[in-house]
Amino acid sequence: MAKFFIDRPVFAWVISIFIILAGVLAIQKLPVSQYPSVAAPTFNLTATYPGASAQVMEDSVLAVIERNMNGVEGLDYMSTSADSSGSGSVTLTFTPDTDESVAQLEVNNKLNEVLSSLPATVQQYGVNVSKSRSNFLMVVALSSQTQDLEEMADYAKRNIVPELQRIEGVGAVRLFAAERAMRIWVDPQKLQNFNLSFADVSSAISAQNVQISAGSLGSLPASQGQTITATITADGQLSTPEEFGNIILRSNTNGANVYLRDVAKIELGSEDYSASTRLNGKPTVGMAVMLSNSGNATATAALVKERMAKLEQYFPGDVTWSAPYDTSTFVEISIEQVVHTLGEAMVLVFIVMFVFLQNIRYTLIPTIVVPISLLGGFAGIYYFGMSINVLTMFAMVLVIGIVVDDAIVVVENVERIMSEEGLPPREATHKAMGQISGAVVGITAVLISVFVPLAMFSGATGKIYQQFAITMVLSIAFSAFLALSLTPALCASLLKPIEKGHHEEKTGFFGWFNRKFTAGNKRYEGWVAALLHRAGRMLIVYLALVAAAGLLYTRIPSSFLPSEDQGNLMVSIQLPAGATKERTDQTLLAVEQIAKGTPGVKDVFTVSGFSFSGSGQNMAMGFVILKNWDERKGPGEDAASISQKLTGAFMASGMIRDGFAIAVNPPPIRELGNGGLEFYLQDRNSHGHQALVEARNKLIAEMRKNPMFGDTRAAGLEDAPQLKLTIDRAAAAAQGISMTSIRSTLGSALGGAYVNDFPNNGRLQKVYVQAVPQSRMQAEQILAMTVPNGQGVAVPLSTVVSASWETGMEQSTRFNGYPAMSISGAVKPGFASGDAMAEVERIVSQMDGYSVEWAGESRQQASGSSQRTMLYGFVLLATFLVLAALYESWSIPAAVLLVAPLGFLGVVLGVFGRNLFNGVFGIREVFFNDIYFMVGMITVVGLSAKNAILIIEFAKDLQAQGKSAMESALAAAHLRFRPILMTSFAFILGVVPLYVASGASSASQRSIGTAVFWGMSVGTLLSVFLVPLFYVLVRKLFKPSQHETEMAAAHTNISPEQAELYVSAAEQGLSEEEKRDLHNDQ
Repeated sequence: MAKFFIDRPVFAWVISIFIILAGVLAIQKLPVSQYPSVAAPTFNLTATYPGASAQVMEDSVLAVIERNMNGVEGLDYMSTSADSSGSGSVTLTFTPDTDESVAQLEVNNKLNEVLSSLPATVQQYGVNVSKSRSNFLMVVALSSQTQDLEEMADYAKRNIVPELQRIEGVGAVRLFAAERAMRIWVDPQKLQNFNLSFADVSSAISAQNVQISAGSLGSLPASQGQTITATITADGQLSTPEEFGNIILRSNTNGANVYLRDVAKIELGSEDYSASTRLNGKPTVGMAVMLSNSGNATATAALVKERMAKLEQYFPGDVTWSAPYDTSTFVEISIEQVVHTLGEAMVLVFIVMFVFLQNIRYTLIPTIVVPISLLGGFAGIYYFGMSINVLTMFAMVLVIGIVVDDAIVVVENVERIMSEEGLPPREATHKAMGQISGAVVGITAVLISVFVPLAMFSGATGKIYQQFAITMVLSIAFSAFLALSLTPALCASLLKPIEKGHHEEKTGFFGWFNRKFTAGNKRYEGWVAALLHRAGRMLIVYLALVAAAGLLYTRIPSSFLPSEDQGNLMVSIQLPAGATKERTDQTLLAVEQIAKGTPGVKDVFTVSGFSFSGSGQNMAMGFVILKNWDERKGPGEDAASISQKLTGAFMASGMIRDGFAIAVNPPPIRELGNGGLEFYLQDRNSHGHQALVEARNKLIAEMRKNPMFGDTRAAGLEDAPQLKLTIDRAAAAAQGISMTSIRSTLGSALGGAYVNDFPNNGRLQKVYVQAVPQSRMQAEQILAMTVPNGQGVAVPLSTVVSASWETGMEQSTRFNGYPAMSISGAVKPGFASGDAMAEVERIVSQMDGYSVEWAGESRQQASGSSQRTMLYGFVLLATFLVLAALYESWSIPAAVLLVAPLGFLGVVLGVFGRNLFNGVFGIREVFFNDIYFMVGMITVVGLSAKNAILIIEFAKDLQAQGKSAMESALAAAHLRFRPILMTSFAFILGVVPLYVASGASSASQRSIGTAVFWGMSVGTLLSVFLVPLFYVLVRKLFKPSQHETEMAAAHTNISPEQAELYVSAAEQGLSEEEKRDLHNDQ
């Protein structure tokens, strides 16, 4: 193939231009995100049952839905949660390869089967099915100096939320407020005075607030002579508080009517009062935007901002909007940082090439070829439906040092032949490609075989590896094609003829560099020769190095992904069970003041009544938005340090007793959970709720004693005092009081009853009946409420109901059908999350009848770690088989694979060494055996194998011409020493920007940079000495068969005369004693 393009350079350029155009177009169309969408398809089924307890919600609603969802195809796991606010949800998580549309259809069908079995009130509210992610993409806040908050909330519900929900990529919009509703605040005492009940109020509203469809005047069929037709309208539905006040509750014969206004205060209020938001201490109306399962973060956030900018012109009064919390900002800056790293890597790589090649024309060829390979990679990314994200960009940074190798190998070999033999560029290129085309194909096949197994990982971890592996494979494949097409064409047309020995003629820096390198090369040959006849001792050293690598590997803590400074923190706040919203709001004020007074903090957005752990009056959460990374370069101004300061300040403020306020750094991939350890403690043997609470508390106590755990807590609502009403059914039956009347009275007075709807400015809104707040503050007031008996006389509830206080659950949770408790915690710096997970499982294994189910990021880490060993083995097996096929030999691949542990040693030495300096010189960072560690290790294994191939390919050809294994190994080392160092230094310096990165996404860059920098540095240093030894050992242990020898001789590109010349050149650097030792060991 190379000969074809050497003779047709225009053809090579045409293909390259097509690759460039495809890459440029792909970059313009590719979506941008921090990470690929790794979360499995998830559906949330939410139901509302006003006034119901968590237990009632679980028994009558969620358990019914949950049972019917078992057996849905592709369902991985499900969790249910109900709280005392009357809301509950069933979350269904499917396997990653499930078709989302098919799954949604089946979920809807299963839900429809049981809707009729749910309580009538739940059916009236409906069960909502959404496929949005649980985490927030961004928060949009409306602020005003003059507008009423309820008015702004209603405006947002009418005019903003629907607009945002229609944006592509938006899965759901959660309004932390509510639209308008007609609130009927009933005074129970006045009801009693008129001998009326709550049921009478609801019935009157239902009967008199109705839509009347009156038809039309003169509608067909019409009588003869009808000359006019007109639509008939009638006052049916009521729309103002005054009209509702005129509803007649009872009409007396004497004309004295009892109106709704006589027993209730009627106002246009809010549908819900449970949540409220503030921005920097000032009340706002907040809306959380959540991505759909397939949505792209940056594109969706940009569309949301664009839509809000258009809507702003229609805002009433002085209403303004802002996006105080926006995760897309970090994504954009992260990608920008990696792009800068990519540019820096390319500059450093080209500097290395220029130093070694010492000619601008030689350097220009890889400079042209490398960007084309990268653009080809982008075109492939677009074809495979991927995105520009941190992983694909990291792959691009790493692949620079790989794809430049192909061009360097070609250019360096052409330059060497021109220098040594004085051939013109075209002839030298033909000869060079004949020698190294096999090596290029072999290297490419091996590298692809190394990365392809990464794409076979399953789950969220597999999706991460796939992004990296596919990008690497595509770019490497394009690089190999260009190395056999455009690169030789450029060499033949751009290079100028040179005379023999031009290296020795260089002056200045290049002359000094060449002399030093030649001297070093001779010493290197002497050391290699010495090692070759000390094979036994070196084999022992090698085995010791492998054992050391294995030992150090076990000492490296494991994790999923490094924690990043994402420019914001999440604050979880929970007051003691039973605390009111007023107390929670007061605590939030203190939290806001502390946060705003902390250096590095820009804004604080808080939500009262809601958190990711549950909803309730004692729950709250906040988002602390930090200043730009450029403004936080001092010690203690990173996100992790600020979160520790805030947590300490919150708990030391004295505002929280028997509760907590904790600031945490968001997880690397937000759609996988809230970060840290997340798991459920399951009751497998039906021990009961109280026993489950005791087991949970015991587990948390054990974890808090262990130094590796920090901030361990129950994630959810704690049991709280509850007023239990016991109904004397016999007494109720004797008095003719129906259970329906009791239920209606309690539900309406305490929980608020949704009666029907009313039109309000073009929108139907709800009508609620509820007792006035001051009448439902004490147990005695509830028992004093009345219900009608069999004679229609209102009697107090106390005649058939008694009240007592008890402790009951405020939140009910189940996981995969078993009662469960959610627990979350952090792993302290210096400890591995993998070790912490193992410790949790050990503790729970000693608790009879209980088990652990991991959730969020912890679940992905648990499933991914079990596949690592298999993946390591599969990578080595695939590489071995590819090499065996290429060389038609079962022994030569062994010589190549023996180099893999050397790169692995470098990786573990680098990570272990950097961890040793944790806490020294102000450095506080721990590196883990995580996804980036594995990616770096696989990359280093591939590159180490590449270096080995460069030597073994030549050694094999020399041996095919009758040279001994030792002579061939030494000559190959002599010939390939310069290109190996050049390509290795190019790669090593290319990853230096990753190694020393700072700013957004810098933790990930340093993690992968550390692995590949030290892996290649140590691996190259050891492999240049040991690969010749491996070749000799393998050839001695496994003599080549007659077929193998004939195949090698038939396909070699080196003549006997050249082989003699190469061996003689290699032996020139040896002393007479070394030559004798070399030949004596043949």
